[in-house]
Parts: sequence; structure tokens; C-alpha cells
Amino acid sequence: MRLFTDLAELPAELAPSAITVGKFDGVHRGHRWLLSRLVDEASARGLEPVAVTFDRHPLSLITPGVEPEPITSLGQKIDLLAETGLGSTIVLPFDDTLAGMSPEAFVRDLLVGTLRMRLIVVGQDFRFGAKGAGDVALLRELAASCGFEIVIADDEMAEDERSHAERRASSTWVRELLAAGEVRAAAEVLGHNHTVTGEVVHGAKRGRELGFPTANLSPELEGLIPADGVYAGWFRGGDLSAPAAISIGNNPTFDGVPRKQVEAHLIGETVDLYGLIARVEFVERIRGMEKFDSIEALKERMSLDVVEAAETLGGSYAV
Repeated sequence: MRLFTDLAELPAELAPSAITVGKFDGVHRGHRWLLSRLVDEASARGLEPVAVTFDRHPLSLITPGVEPEPITSLGQKIDLLAETGLGSTIVLPFDDTLAGMSPEAFVRDLLVGTLRMRLIVVGQDFRFGAKGAGDVALLRELAASCGFEIVIADDEMAEDERSHAERRASSTWVRELLAAGEVRAAAEVLGHNHTVTGEVVHGAKRGRELGFPTANLSPELEGLIPADGVYAGWFRGGDLSAPAAISIGNNPTFDGVPRKQVEAHLIGETVDLYGLIARVEFVERIRGMEKFDSIEALKERMSLDVVEAAETLGGSYAV
């Protein structure tokens, strides 16, 4: 997949394109179905399948402070989009110029004029242009005058491509599930396990003192951090992929621990990880965060956490 973050970088020979436009936060199953449809329709017409997305949530410019917390960083989103078979992804800077662009100018000047769009694949609720004034009805009018096709993917979305019969996949739903610690349900909506990425840094080394050394991720993480608690998951960094018991929270048994600390105990591994950029992948929540009356009670519970995490991930571990 080719990536463009500046329209000035677009090659002069850019192929006629089939386009979809969206925030694509989390690149969940609904997004993936739309993108798969785009790739198929583009292939049938000999067009370049192109996703147009933004460098930030539009609300961060329009109404700062009320935008939802992103499920994925821009880098994570690009990596996920690259898995879908797209020919190119174009990341537009959502600035005052773009925010103020009329719906007609967005389609005629940008999509058709600059990106050579010949087909657009969108959902029935697609909105575009300044203040979201453009809708599918206007898009149909512009298609007639500008000479491009429209595919409304919602019209033919198979029921089995929805995450659950009672509710359609959405980024809002994923955020709700992660806020509740329901990472397995979130994975069903996403179509992949939720992941955070960050550098392994030095911590207080309490885990090592307790017999359960952990890889502590820097607070500057990419990806939405799930609810406090202990999770079974995977630690991946460099050539290493290991099952892990993952703790999120402020560890209430000890004073002075910063909130939302993410630390992973690698099951069966004792390698030096400091400085490594790692991905922590969540599979199942084992329990919520608890305060223990003694260090011994904490150690006993941590032993059980590791056993349960290993069993959840399909292995075993003797403590």
C-alpha cells in the first residue's frame, strides 16, 4: 500500500481511482467490509482502490475537547489499513481549509479533480464537506454532473458481516467495550485483538521483587487503554512473541503509583526488554483491579493470574 500525507506528493500519473472516505478509527469489521467492497469494485473496473482519511478526528478542530478518545493512533490505523488490500491511503490534514471546504468543492475539486475519482463506495449515512452538510442525496447529484459512480455499501451488507445482530459495528461501540474492560467482545467488533504500543521503560521494579517481573510501557502509548484490571494477552516486540499477564491501573496495594500504568508479565520469558518498542495485545479480562491487605495475598493472587492467563491463551504455567 502506498501512503501519501501531502497532496503535493501525489504522482502525476495517479491512476483513476475508486475511493472511500472516513475516519476509520479502530478499522473495525464494518470498516473492513466497506474496504473489501471498495477493493472488489475497483478491481472489476481497473481502478486504484484508495482510502481517504484524516490526521485527527474532525471534532478536535471543530469543537476541541469533546472529540472521542481515539481507539488507534494514526500510525496504528495506517498499519491496519495496509492489511485490507488497498492500493493507496491518503491522509489529509484536517485543518481550517479542509473544514471550511463546501461539499461541492470537496467532491469536484479534491476527489474528482485531484484524486481522479471514478467511483466512490460509502455508507448510507455518509456526510462530507463543511459542517457535514453533504449527504448521499447531494452525492448522487454530483455524480451525475461530475461523471462518477456511487456504490452504497449498506444496501448489500450481509447480515453475517455485522458484529452482532442487535447492533452494528461502530467505533463508539468499541470504545464502550474497552471502557468496560470487555476486550474479547471488542475484538469481535474490531475483527482483531485490540492493541496498545509503546516503549518498554524502567518502572519501580515491584513486580520483580514479588517474583513477577514486568515490562512497563511508557505512558506515551499509542492506542486506547482498556479499563483497569488484569488481562490475558500477548507481548510482541522485535522477534519476541510471548503470552503475558497484563496489569492496567494504579496498583492500589502500593502508594504513589501513577494511574493507567500498563505492565506485562511475560510468561516463561526473562529477556531484557528495556528500550524495545512493543505491542501489547489484549485477549481476555481476568479480573478488575483489587487492593490486597498484604503482600502475601497479592503474590498469591498474581500467581493465579498468571496461571489463568496461560490457560486462556492455550498454554500452561507452573508457579
